[in-house]
Amino acid sequence: MNEEIRVLEPQVIWKNFADLNEVPRPSKKEDQVIEFIKNFGNSLNLETEVDETGNVLIKKPATKGMENRKKVVLQSHLDMVHQKNNDTEFDFSTRGIEMYVDEEGWVRARGTTLGADNGLGVAAMMAVLESEDLSHPELEALFTIDEETGMTGAKGLKQEFLSGDVLLNLDTEEDDEIGIGCAGGVDITAVRDYEIEHTPENSVGYSISVNGLRGGHSGMDIIKGLGNANKLLARLLYDSNKDFGLRLSELEGGGLRNAIPRESRALVAVDRANTETFLNEAIMQIREIKAEYASLEPNLDIEITEAEVPDEVMKIEDQLEVIKSISAAHNGVYRMSPDIEGLVEASNNIASVNVGKGKVKITCLTRSSVESSKQDLTNSLESVFELGGFKVKLSGEYPGWAPNPDSAILKVVDKIYQKQNGKEAHIAACHAGLECGIIGNRYPDLDMVSFGPTIRGAHSPDERASVESTQKFWKFLKEVLGNIPEK
Repeated sequence: MNEEIRVLEPQVIWKNFADLNEVPRPSKKEDQVIEFIKNFGNSLNLETEVDETGNVLIKKPATKGMENRKKVVLQSHLDMVHQKNNDTEFDFSTRGIEMYVDEEGWVRARGTTLGADNGLGVAAMMAVLESEDLSHPELEALFTIDEETGMTGAKGLKQEFLSGDVLLNLDTEEDDEIGIGCAGGVDITAVRDYEIEHTPENSVGYSISVNGLRGGHSGMDIIKGLGNANKLLARLLYDSNKDFGLRLSELEGGGLRNAIPRESRALVAVDRANTETFLNEAIMQIREIKAEYASLEPNLDIEITEAEVPDEVMKIEDQLEVIKSISAAHNGVYRMSPDIEGLVEASNNIASVNVGKGKVKITCLTRSSVESSKQDLTNSLESVFELGGFKVKLSGEYPGWAPNPDSAILKVVDKIYQKQNGKEAHIAACHAGLECGIIGNRYPDLDMVSFGPTIRGAHSPDERASVESTQKFWKFLKEVLGNIPEK
């Protein structure tokens, strides 16, 4: 499978990526890919270890003449986000990712996420480990698990597991960027019960669906102002509830906490006497929403179709609290950094909303590179949900990575980038959760930078990786490894 991909240059990366993508590797279900990487290390007769959490460490001695250089930790994560289009039939637990190269030189998957985040980093590490002519110091290749849904792999690292001096994280998605910092985050889960009532007589059932949004990474793409399906659906429900007595029966939207929701659907009931006015007003509102998002979301589709009348609906008082809570909860950029131009400091993603059978559950991922603004936004969201009758739980908190512009390894990689490309790299912090924050907290003496090939649309079925950029990335990584400073 994916023979078209295996012949791309550099083949040492793409063949490993093709092999990796034949292995199911969703977050929290990484048993198969852990075994795959362990067997890979053993097949090379390299020292290979799996820790209690499931992280894999493969060690490789320095090549001749590089023994006196600082020891390098190469690091990428094994898991990938599993998302697919609604019309794509695909079982991620049993099938490998099906890839192709488009006319513009991008590797894509057929209707699903590609897994270039962070599979290309993994593939590059595999290429380094199996190389016989690449100059490098002593290496520790760290393959972490569960980065996408809690970073539990990085959190589970024991202090004695690593002994390197320099860490090269290969999880940046712009090939002209050298990462020196990232945001921390916290998961916010709001839950509550509601009373169920029989649907009023003379009601007509409707399904309201929001589809066709671009989605994307809830950190890296949040600055784009893309549509959030849960917020758009709540906007429709808010006005229809107020003006036409709409009654909510079910709602299901979004999914993964780190993916901007692309789809959301509600089952509602409307009094038959109000249906004509309800539909006319809703159509007008849909036109307004589409006009607002015309340039950002050209494929946005909002449909209202008649459906079977639900037997039960939410009690009206509970319904008001729930819809108002979703409407009031902040989504998107909360604060831009006053110190780093163009960097989002704090944001929130209303990732999923589920309503049914007397239960409501809302999940958010809140990010910030500054602890105080993360706490401020967290307090704001807690307040909104608690005023709406929810119980709020915070979990999965992880630290950010504070930039160090005086980093010794930064000076090395920056110089090499300028030499290879004739221009300066973009040295920046990113509004995403890299494992560097957690690893650096556990190993404070590690000197760290992050870089990688260009990837677009991560965490969505539009994910794609540039072939040309991967060539640039591989050339860069090889020269960096050959120029690690002495101990």
